[in-house]
Amino acid sequence: MRSLLIFTLVGVGAQLVDGALGMAFGVTASTLLVLSGVGAAQASAAVHLAEVGTTLASGVSHWRFKNIDWPMVAKLGIPGAVGAFLGATLLSSLSTESAAPVMAGILLAIGVYVLLRFSLRKPPVFSSLSSNHSAKFLAPLGLFGGFIDASGGGGWGPVTTSTLLSRGKTAPRTVIGSVSASEFLVSVSASLGFLIGLRDEFLNNLPIVLGLAVGGVIAAPFAAWLVSRVSPALLGTAVGGVIVLTNGQKLVKYFGIDAPWSTVFYAVVVVAWASLVVYAWRTSKKPAAVDVPAEDVAVPKVAV
Repeated sequence: MRSLLIFTLVGVGAQLVDGALGMAFGVTASTLLVLSGVGAAQASAAVHLAEVGTTLASGVSHWRFKNIDWPMVAKLGIPGAVGAFLGATLLSSLSTESAAPVMAGILLAIGVYVLLRFSLRKPPVFSSLSSNHSAKFLAPLGLFGGFIDASGGGGWGPVTTSTLLSRGKTAPRTVIGSVSASEFLVSVSASLGFLIGLRDEFLNNLPIVLGLAVGGVIAAPFAAWLVSRVSPALLGTAVGGVIVLTNGQKLVKYFGIDAPWSTVFYAVVVVAWASLVVYAWRTSKKPAAVDVPAEDVAVPKVAV
């Protein structure tokens, strides 16, 4: 019962982050699960199995609100599923001792990316409700995002959504809707990979999956409230710093780095993190530019 409560709280925390940022459920949940004592492969497997239900519900919702570009889903999701299966197979084949630093390193890199993206980068500008990206661009992005997502316990959103939004070619609502729909394929494929690789251990993750799912459902309305009260830039910077610090600490312990170098590392991370939080807070206090609804954006007709 105590373990179920812990996993439920992890689901609450991850959903609050994901609901406010539109990404990072997997990376947040995986970080918290590993910190609570769950193995790296088991944590990633549980997160992806829980995401099969959440991404399906999310995809259906985006479909009802016409936020999905299905060609984009196919070009991104199918390679993403292949990458996720490969990443799950790789992580399942590693021993618990070997998997821990690999996962921590990937999560650390994703944490740095999230930290810098939300603190320093300006909001992207969109120009179209449909995707103008070719399969040559989307397929490698999906393959890489799926592999990182499964092998690192999360990262599909930070890799794919951030990249597509930064290009400024597609409306954010279409990017988020299409990425969310394609993530269902990634979650299913990763879960199959973990099922093959972990076998009996995979079934032992059901209490974790249940806790994550229950916590996510409970936190959903609070996440909607949070996004209207807290700047995404400020929240993303705070979460990115937590991910960097916690996974950095695991790597410091794994490689046996002692004082004074470990102290220097923590001090640099904390000072840099605090500076970026202050910068993000000051930026969020500035008057925001008026957003133009996606429906009002003129889309030039292209002759076929």
